[in-house]
Amino acid sequence: MLKFLCGVLLTLGMVVGSCAQAASVLFLNPGTPTEAFWVSYSQFMQAAATDLGMDLRIQYSDRVSENTIQQAREALQGSHRPDYLIFVNEQYIAPEILRLAKGSGVKLFMVNNALTADQMKLIGARPDKYPDLLGSLVPNDEEGGYLMLKELIRQHGPVAPGQTIELLAFSGLKITPSAQYREKGLRRALAEHPEVRLRQLVYGGWTRQRAYEQARLLLKRYPQTSLVWAANDEMAFGVMQAYVEAGGVPGKGVLFGAINNSPAALQALLDRRLSVLLGGHFTLGGWALVQLHDYDEGVDISQYGGRDRQVPLLQLINREQARRLLEMGAAQDFGVDFHKFSAKGRPASWRYPFTLQTLMH
Repeated sequence: MLKFLCGVLLTLGMVVGSCAQAASVLFLNPGTPTEAFWVSYSQFMQAAATDLGMDLRIQYSDRVSENTIQQAREALQGSHRPDYLIFVNEQYIAPEILRLAKGSGVKLFMVNNALTADQMKLIGARPDKYPDLLGSLVPNDEEGGYLMLKELIRQHGPVAPGQTIELLAFSGLKITPSAQYREKGLRRALAEHPEVRLRQLVYGGWTRQRAYEQARLLLKRYPQTSLVWAANDEMAFGVMQAYVEAGGVPGKGVLFGAINNSPAALQALLDRRLSVLLGGHFTLGGWALVQLHDYDEGVDISQYGGRDRQVPLLQLINREQARRLLEMGAAQDFGVDFHKFSAKGRPASWRYPFTLQTLMH
């Protein structure tokens, strides 16, 4: 209605402040305000919102799924509803949010973890059943887990016949799709390398403290460990702390691999304490805003790569890229012109170029 009135007033040559009302977006961040990954994620989103003229609010749930559901309930059923709600299917909460959103008029978009195949079957998630669910953007988590182990093995080098390379793996939360996919990638790489022996895989819950406690026991139990695969940087740092306390030098006796490009992780790669680092998916929320801005401008976003997309954002980061990313992170706006990524006015063959490479040009 507001848009219709604005159109009428503009035709009459009347300029009214509220007509230029920015699209309002609420992002339910599943992390904590002190977690490096989710903080950089929010900062990148804020840079996109500022550049695109969108009104963005971010609420953290401190990794408690009940908090996210409560925040969603207040946003979807309260009197100040956002135009768009962006959320993560962390701990399988998406169906509950879809249920809460029915009839609210709020458009939904999922990032990082979309509906699982089982959830799709269960709720019959067809576009016509949930017309307010505009789509999802997820990273290539399975490939990320695979690439990390492959690169750790490559850097370790070959072993004599009959010898093994001992590995410890630290996954996130069992009930988070991204952790499951990264673990699946790890298993795919293991199947290709019979010389690598996975001594134990544990769930560090994405946290430094938990992984540190687990590693203190595991490093004693498996003193021949030479590779550590960690599904995020926080857990890698926890394991590293336990290793250093036991007298080890990260990058010498044990090679560490992790995912995320927090400033600390990028610095650890430059210092060679981390041997392998993958990242790029901190940009997903910003790219989601580009799509929502396009949708708000009347663009059919499904034409330019599909409603639900997996984006190959997770990639191996070399030391030169790590330096560049550290510089970008230091700039408030990341030095990115987000309008350049818009599909507005593009030919039908065009696709959203959401990769780390295009970001760094």
